[in-house]
Amino acid sequence: MAIPDLMRLGRGEGYGAGPWIVLALLLGAVLALAAALAWSKQHRAAPAPEAIAAAYAAPLPAPAGPLRVFHLGHSLVGRDLPAMLQQLAGPGHRYDVQLGWGTPLRAHWEDSIEINGFADENAHDRYRNAKAALISGDYGAFVATEMVEIRDAIAYHASGRYLGKWSALARQGNPEIRIYLYETWPRLDDTEDWLDRLDRDLARHWEAEVLAPALPALAPDKPILVIPAGQVFAAFVRAVEDAGGVDNIAGREALFRKDADGARDPIHLNDLGTYLAALTHYAVLYHRSPVGLPHRLLRADGTPADAPGPEAARLMQETVWRVVTGYPKSGLGAGTMP
Repeated sequence: MAIPDLMRLGRGEGYGAGPWIVLALLLGAVLALAAALAWSKQHRAAPAPEAIAAAYAAPLPAPAGPLRVFHLGHSLVGRDLPAMLQQLAGPGHRYDVQLGWGTPLRAHWEDSIEINGFADENAHDRYRNAKAALISGDYGAFVATEMVEIRDAIAYHASGRYLGKWSALARQGNPEIRIYLYETWPRLDDTEDWLDRLDRDLARHWEAEVLAPALPALAPDKPILVIPAGQVFAAFVRAVEDAGGVDNIAGREALFRKDADGARDPIHLNDLGTYLAALTHYAVLYHRSPVGLPHRLLRADGTPADAPGPEAARLMQETVWRVVTGYPKSGLGAGTMP
């Protein structure tokens, strides 16, 4: 099959819904080979802490214009977060996705592993086969999302190794692409306190066990960046709960959706939580303050999303900017201008 045909297949052009998804998955064996060879050649032990710190010491320049972003992940990305990000970013921003249900990076990579929910989550015009998309070089940013529980992802799915594989493939397609790891959150009903886990997991799991092992796949001056959504959620929840609630957000549970029976879902976001995550993506990807952005947006299906009240929206926006500019691995620094 010629390369143009592979690219058309990766976009699902000219194929029936069933066959093109199946055939698109078969691309993995071809496209993964070169990236696997690149990974094996580049992979070394994780860099020393001082080398990692040096790689993130200087803020990156802001993108010169609108981005085309590829999102790889699962239901903590979903359809609505990328759609809200597009509305926040404005004209010119484009995106594509490959999603599943609770999918580790390993399952997206290994064609022998079935991706639960693949057909359901990718039955729309924003789907593109992830390997074909990244090798095409069409994207300025790639956002990789690991499954949670993050401890299980590390223990059973070699998170750092597969983040490195995906990063190497993305660099093959576009050496200048910016690569991001989306830090998410544990379950609200975790046996360890939710805020304590958010405080501790960033360094002990996301950075030490997912990010650091993947860094040798890239040049020292082009590290994998982090979208610290978990840290934003912790800071925002503390501010809201310390205040006794702000507008229509009483506490952490207000960011998570309810099941059909009315029970609170302990891991999946509702529209309010999705808006906060989209603001975080916007600030990190574009190096722009989200303060003053609209807070009434649409879901991916075009219906109006539930919106935070104006005071809560302002607090969300200010919290996002404070957290991301205070975290060097976001690619921003304290001197970043709004």
